[in-house]
Parts: sequence; C-alpha cells; structure tokens
Amino acid sequence: MPAIDFHRTLPGYAPTPLRDVPRLAAELGVGRVVVKEESSRLGLPAFKVLGASYAIARALGERFGLATTSLDAVRDAVRGTGVRLYAATDGNHGRAVAHVAALIGAAATIYYPPGITRAAKKAIAAEGARTVESEGDYDDVVARAAADAAADPTAVLVQDTSWPGYTDIPQWIVDGYATLCLEADEQLAALGVARPDLVVVPVGVGSFAQAVVSHYRAPGADGGTLLAVEPDRAAGLVASLRAGRPVTVPVGDTIMTGLCCPTVSALAWPVLRDGLDGAVTVSDDQAAAAVDDLARFGVDAGPCGAATLAAARLVLGQPGWREAIGLRPDAVVLLLSTEGRAANPVPEDRV
Repeated sequence: MPAIDFHRTLPGYAPTPLRDVPRLAAELGVGRVVVKEESSRLGLPAFKVLGASYAIARALGERFGLATTSLDAVRDAVRGTGVRLYAATDGNHGRAVAHVAALIGAAATIYYPPGITRAAKKAIAAEGARTVESEGDYDDVVARAAADAAADPTAVLVQDTSWPGYTDIPQWIVDGYATLCLEADEQLAALGVARPDLVVVPVGVGSFAQAVVSHYRAPGADGGTLLAVEPDRAAGLVASLRAGRPVTVPVGDTIMTGLCCPTVSALAWPVLRDGLDGAVTVSDDQAAAAVDDLARFGVDAGPCGAATLAAARLVLGQPGWREAIGLRPDAVVLLLSTEGRAANPVPEDRV
C-alpha cells in the first residue's frame, strides 16, 4: 500500500495547510511564497508521524506476516505479544513513535540527549513511553537505542537514520514522508502552479530531505532548484558536500534541536549529494527571527521549520545568488516547515 493511501486510513488524517504568504513574496522579490505548515499532523505538532506510522505498520506487518498493513490489522496482531518499539530522538521523531505505539497497544522506549527542550521531554512521556536520557550527541543516543533494542527479543528499532545492515525501516520512514510532497503537489495545482521553482528543506539526519529530493528528482519530474538548510552548529551535510564524502561533525547547542545531528543517514547521503542544488547554514538568531515573522504572517512554525525561511532570505538576499540559481522574478518558492511552535518552543531569551 502506498504511504499516502495508508495515511488516508488513519483517524484524523487531513492534508496540512499550504499557506500563501504575499508579504514574504514581496520581501524576497519573487512571484509567490508558499509554506507547507506541519503544526498539526495526525494529532501531533510536527510531520514526523508520517514516517513513523508508515514504517511501524510495515515493520510489524512483516514481523507478523500480515496481508495488510492497516492500523487495525497491526493493532490486532500486536495484542498480547509484548512488542516494544525503540527509538532515539531529538524530539519529534520519538514523540511520533511513542504516539503510534500507544495507538496500536505496543510499548515504547524513547532515548534522547540532554539538550532537547523540557517541553519535548514532557510530550514524549505524556504519550506513555518509557524515556531514557542518554549522554552524548544524537549519534551516541542512536547507538545506545540500537544496542538496547538488539538485546531485547521483543524489540523493533524504529530509527530515522540508516547505517550498513539497517536500512529497511529508515527507507519506510522516508517513504512515509513522501505523503507531504504529494499533498503539496495537489495544493499547488489548485493554485494553478505546475511546480515550485525553489524548494527549501531542513536537514537533520537527512531522511526528510531524501524524501523531498527523491520526489522532485524522480524520472519525469521537474522540481526546480532544491536547497537544504542546517543549523550552523550542526552542519554535517554541508561538511560532507565540501569533503565529497560523508563526514561526522561536532555539534553545539541550537534552538533547532530537531536538526542537531552530527552525521547524515547512509541512505540519504548519495541522494542528497546528487540531487540537491545547494545547502546553507543558518544561525539560531536567524531561525528565531523567522519563527516570529512567520507567526506575524499567520504561519505556525518552530525553529526547525522556520529555518527554511531563514535560508531563503540568506540565499535571495546575497548578490549574485539569485542569478546563480536562475530564479525569475515570478518564481514560486516552497518552504517546508516541519514543526509548529508547540513542538519546539523558542527559548524566552530568543523571543
């Protein structure tokens, strides 16, 4: 079952809004700026549940030999088995895994680094998950979750990054994210737009960006210019592109906690290397300003989602960059905002 067909069977499914923001179009000197707003997705304030729900259904469907991966079928199969879902997170992915676990009657153990927000920690626990705060950066926490899952015969590791020998579930997560792109296509078509001229996507481990690049670079597709954005304190993709190979970078504290990842997913790397037109970094101050500005324009975005506006401002505001990417004055810019403010509140000293 294609991911979007699966998602349409879930209680409360509806496409998230595509916000047309004329004031941003005027500011950036383009024909149109639209923002895909993921502040309310299947009961959660971020897009991550798209990947988590589809991957969990696929993984448990295979484990129990199900003919269908509907949520009801998975729930019936899981009942009484003691299945436990494991995941590491910077916030939104872990909450999504815990949320789906509760929907199907499975247990969940979610690992996170100390640096995620207090609100994110509380939200994960409120979904009924067992939570484990683990020292180190995101890569360290992923390693801890994977090791503990390997020692538990009831475990299913639901991780949104990949490494040699662990690729099926990360790919299903990427497949789940494709629903967002298909929705945006339909919404743009309703506005009379055949395709966006510039798409800006945030990058953590790169799985969401992998879905976006795969969608717009599919055979026969003409997706325009694709630009990735990372925090300047966690720029693993930019470092890898410069090196021409995957590299791991040290990370610092950032309000873009969901993007604070040292290493690009092994599955995502070749897709991003070959399919992106560019990648930039933005600062916490730039992301915080974008959060506030989007709110004034009626768009609910947290720092990770608002980073796309910060990146568009950076690129379109630099002499020569607009010409370098061939952006016309009537261009349509699509900003992918992956979370609402409730998912990742901006610290008081940034407001």
